[in-house]
Amino acid sequence: MNDRIYLNALGIVCPLGNDKAAVAAGLFAGDGHGLRMSDAHIPGRSVPVGALAGELPALPPEFGKVNSRNNRVLLAALNQIDAEIREAVERWGADRIGIVLGTSTSGVAEGQRALADLRATGEWPEWFDYQQQEPGSLSDFAARYLSISGPAYTISTACSSSGKTFASARRLLRQGLCDAVIVGGADTLCGLTLTGFAGMEAVSNRVCNPFSANRDGITIGEGAAVFLVTREPAAVELLGVGETSDAHHVSAPDPTGAGAREAMKLALAMADLAPSDVAYVNLHGTATPLNDAMESLAVSELFDRTTPVSSTKPLTGHLLGAAGGVETAFLWLALHPDFDDRLPPHRWDGVADPALPALEFVDETQPIRIPARTTMVSNSFAFGGSNVSVLLGRGW
Repeated sequence: MNDRIYLNALGIVCPLGNDKAAVAAGLFAGDGHGLRMSDAHIPGRSVPVGALAGELPALPPEFGKVNSRNNRVLLAALNQIDAEIREAVERWGADRIGIVLGTSTSGVAEGQRALADLRATGEWPEWFDYQQQEPGSLSDFAARYLSISGPAYTISTACSSSGKTFASARRLLRQGLCDAVIVGGADTLCGLTLTGFAGMEAVSNRVCNPFSANRDGITIGEGAAVFLVTREPAAVELLGVGETSDAHHVSAPDPTGAGAREAMKLALAMADLAPSDVAYVNLHGTATPLNDAMESLAVSELFDRTTPVSSTKPLTGHLLGAAGGVETAFLWLALHPDFDDRLPPHRWDGVADPALPALEFVDETQPIRIPARTTMVSNSFAFGGSNVSVLLGRGW
């Protein structure tokens, strides 16, 4: 059995665009046009958010009990790889295809709307069903919609959720339980999330400014990314996934960066590679004071000072449970020969924080050559110290 694992197909929707080509164009241009001011989520306050543009596909009527914006966003991404999924089902059988998806908010927005109706009318609206806001709704919907009967489950570990799906896919494939796995995740904007982060004084009034001396909090967005993962050779390979749990604090990261650093080291060790083999690191880079301080320390202690890095959250916002999947998709776009062989630039005000170790932020005015044989890392670090680093490569 071939133990090597590949990312054969990608579907993506995010504030940068609603397909791979549009997302790649905006990503490599550093175009944050999808972040716009909104007063719809935090009472009495307007903040930038990364909302999806355009209409989402409707769920068939038989899926009314799980009809949420979160599942419609997932469907928009799934539709982009429908042909590859159908081919996999025909080849291996529906019971040999797995589904592992990540989310944080699920359909909480529908629950909020329904609660508002209850308070106004004294009755729950007919369209509402509690299943809409269950985290497991995401993978359950995908499995039923695609008529797939293999292992199907949802991971909900806050901001590391969809990053961890790659580790699950690797295990399912290497243990011979599946021949293909659909992985990734979806998350959508809702008042609960934004007011919750605002209550922690973690939401910025401007587009987030990661690693700047002037950083003052996050920007939140929505989106989805899904991959078909198999042992069939493809342009981009899943080389390693590192997972750690430092459990330092319910919301604050370990200031030493030990868990984050260990996650990156484990991903490299899984592939038997060294930090010097890495051509780019997609930083978690939330623009909160504590996260950026921790991550800059962890990255600087592991990688060479000249390793290119960037945070893409000023282009999309923080996609929470979908962040790991979407930002791994950004690595896929950078590595795949169908696209421009470029790196995502780091958008910020350029005011370095002297208290942080210096990093080599990607500047699109200085093109960086990506070797034909190379690897890239994407980091996602969550509340409670749930850390994951995904290592992709080509030419190995």
